[in-house]
Amino acid sequence: MPDWLWWLSGALALGILEMLTLDLVFIMLAGGALGGALSAGLGAPVPVQIVVACATAALLLLALRPWLLRHLRGRMPLVETNAAALVGREAVVMSTVTVEGGRVKLAGEVWSARADAGTAIAPGTPVRVARIDGATAVVAPAGTGQPPVPGAAPAH
Repeated sequence: MPDWLWWLSGALALGILEMLTLDLVFIMLAGGALGGALSAGLGAPVPVQIVVACATAALLLLALRPWLLRHLRGRMPLVETNAAALVGREAVVMSTVTVEGGRVKLAGEVWSARADAGTAIAPGTPVRVARIDGATAVVAPAGTGQPPVPGAAPAH
């Protein structure tokens, strides 16, 4: 099998991986593989093909990918998922929350929690999640005048 066909197969596999991840890394590597295929098609030796593929991929990753990400994120907002999506949401204290611990109901689940400030927060008090530290929500009373986190979903 000719060298250029191996490079083309690699580019195809990387393109499929990009469809699964959608982070614009594998497509840049696929571009590098296409550069290797082009140099193989022009009759370059294998070490030159590898250098061309690596240089093309590096150039695409360092120059094109940041520009594409900036423009894509400008068109559609970044949707936070998992624990990052909980920051800024409101919760309700289930058992007294202190700097050592406590429990809150957050997004329909009971979470371990810790107070952001040094005061204890009584059960039934609405709180806002300041950050997630491991599996613990760090919270502050909701009425402390903290500005809402941009893009945070409202509590349900």
